[in-house]
Amino acid sequence: MRNPRKSDLRDRFLDWQCRIRQIAMRLDGGRPSPGMRPRVLDGSGRELAALTVLLIPKRPEESTAFFRFQVMKTSDPRDLYERGLTYLQADYFQDFESFSDRLVAILPQDSPVAAQLIEDGKCVLAFEQSGKNYTLPCKTRVLKTGEAARDAALWHNRLFNPALPETVHVIAFEPDWASAKSL
Repeated sequence: MRNPRKSDLRDRFLDWQCRIRQIAMRLDGGRPSPGMRPRVLDGSGRELAALTVLLIPKRPEESTAFFRFQVMKTSDPRDLYERGLTYLQADYFQDFESFSDRLVAILPQDSPVAAQLIEDGKCVLAFEQSGKNYTLPCKTRVLKTGEAARDAALWHNRLFNPALPETVHVIAFEPDWASAKSL
């Protein structure tokens, strides 16, 4: 049986994330807003960084194929940015239920923050924007080459940075919804 509090909080969070991402895509040219860049805290509450996190569709194959095609199609970064933004502005973030509740972030290979997240295997993501606050204790792990969520994150980010190398850490954050809080 599903825990109603757990699913309600998760659904409210994902709905909020989709709304702020629609606004960022449609009004701010895709620039990440504060609510897309949570503070990352270690187990003692010390802030490690603020990271831009991505929402990944539960079934990312279609969007990943689109992103990959667009990146491979043109060498003009402006054209690529505009095509990607048009796609993300349409109905991409329309249905929060189509997204996984696992968030991902891309960090450089030599990132001390990535090293700590990998070593600790957990953190807390603290989101805040427009009077909404969510605190999500998370398990962390590195996504491996060939995992659909890793491919989705890489090709999504390459819309905005076509030179993004394969040799980055793609970190997955799996929220513990029973311990999560909303203020």
